[in-house]
Amino acid sequence: MEIKPSRSQQKRGKHSRHSTSKTDAVVELYLSEEHEKESRAATVIQRAWKRWLDIGVFDYYKDLISFRICGEPYHLMRFIDPKEAGFIDAAAGIHIRFRLGGVKFPPCVYYKIFTHRPVVDLCANSPKDYAKLAAKSRQRRSFQEASFDDHRDWYQRIENNGWRLLSNRFWKGMDPLTAKDNIRIKEFHYCKVQKKQAVERKRKRRKIEWLKKMYFGESLQTKTEDTNATVLIQRAAEGLINTLKDEGIDNVMEWEVDELLKWTNALNYEEYVKEWKEIGTSRISSCIQGFQFTDKPIISLELNEIPNTIKQLVESQMHSDKKSQRKVNTSYSSVAKLT
Repeated sequence: MEIKPSRSQQKRGKHSRHSTSKTDAVVELYLSEEHEKESRAATVIQRAWKRWLDIGVFDYYKDLISFRICGEPYHLMRFIDPKEAGFIDAAAGIHIRFRLGGVKFPPCVYYKIFTHRPVVDLCANSPKDYAKLAAKSRQRRSFQEASFDDHRDWYQRIENNGWRLLSNRFWKGMDPLTAKDNIRIKEFHYCKVQKKQAVERKRKRRKIEWLKKMYFGESLQTKTEDTNATVLIQRAAEGLINTLKDEGIDNVMEWEVDELLKWTNALNYEEYVKEWKEIGTSRISSCIQGFQFTDKPIISLELNEIPNTIKQLVESQMHSDKKSQRKVNTSYSSVAKLT
């Protein structure tokens, strides 16, 4: 015989089930919050550990190229590329520069060869597009001449001397950074005046880019503590930036940029460029020096620096050499008299 629960018992059961469901929800919420806290803490620890590892790896690669003007280029190239080391001439004034680069981390070490002395460059005399000229000459078999000549690709050259990967792998293709740098077209003018003007224009452009980065990065600070001078310098910087935006780089004088950089203490541009060119750079290969025949004795040490026993041996040997030389001379003279 089944006994049905009373209404009070039914109400008590409903209330207990409702309370247990609330308790379970609170416990689940607490556990989820704790799990989120643990996951966030684990993420922070993992990021800090990865950051520490990345900093250590970068410091290792940075220490590899932290030397300054050290190492002979020929000996360095023997370890990098023995075949190319045979083409290095000391008279060309060569130095090798190493830099970190790449599209992913950890970075790769790249190197580039620079020359400091005049090198005979056949294409420097007249860098024209001779392939197109030869094709045109083959097509013009008749006496009909073209209306005009195409000079668009003249005085443009590809150096094919980009930044190359230090540890290249033979099973991989060419590095994308090297391939992009090798096909870069450079303007090359035959006139020295035009070349100097191009170099000055490039230097001015770099200074202006430096000034713009310092200005927009809010790192351009004045040296003086005078408020009036600070306001004037800030206005001059704003005027220079506005002139660059409105009129272009050609309407900005280089001395204006130099004067503005002198009044700021963000960083010295000239010292920065000098230091940047010295880091990770080998020594410049010196010219081949000749030699001269001399009558000096082979022994470079003086007699007073040699111990007594060795000094006696040297003196006796020198006396014996002189006596033998005298005997040879007398024998030659006697033979000459007999003849």
